[in-house]
Amino acid sequence: MDERLEMWLVRHGETEWSVSGAHTGVTEVALTDRGRRQAAMLGRQLDGKHFARVLTSPRERAQETCRLAGFGDIAETEDAIQEWNYGSYEGKTTSEIRQARPEWSIWKDGPAGGETIDQVATRAKKVIADCVSFSGAVLLFSHAHFLRILAACWLGLKPDAGSFFGMDVASLSILGHERETRVIRLWNDVAGLLPNRRMRALGSDDGRMRSIQVSR
Repeated sequence: MDERLEMWLVRHGETEWSVSGAHTGVTEVALTDRGRRQAAMLGRQLDGKHFARVLTSPRERAQETCRLAGFGDIAETEDAIQEWNYGSYEGKTTSEIRQARPEWSIWKDGPAGGETIDQVATRAKKVIADCVSFSGAVLLFSHAHFLRILAACWLGLKPDAGSFFGMDVASLSILGHERETRVIRLWNDVAGLLPNRRMRALGSDDGRMRSIQVSR
């Protein structure tokens, strides 16, 4: 294994369904205006970074995020990194599902008629195996549940350990190494992207920045 390998994980920008909390697997849902702005900001965040390979899910929301971030011309579409297939729970929120199945959890119980968590993990492990031959960084534009399971698999944990890795829309995470050990180098970085937040620079009289304050 090349210890220089890093996997840079981008969750797609905001959609109407991500705002509502509806489970979005195979349904094609476009980015909102805010989601498109988030994708463009991700592009500025990633500008100048060289990637040995760029992969994107076939779903429209991931593809659009990839294009707006500036990687559309070099990205390869990879079916294996699309979101969990939620079966009959597609488009439903957790609260709606729990009306019929109290205390239901996607991590413990899975969807009805969709993929099992182990099937998603098999896809994630395949992606990792395909990437380990690359030196440097590989960039993935994908989806929250898939990427959370991929992170668990990267660390050698059970797939349901992904439940501990919360992931916001338009976030950046990095999986890498500390010597021979696989680690999380960055997780759920949404600096400057969260709605209703602003960065305010507090300068001194000489114009030099002294601190950054984050306020709602």
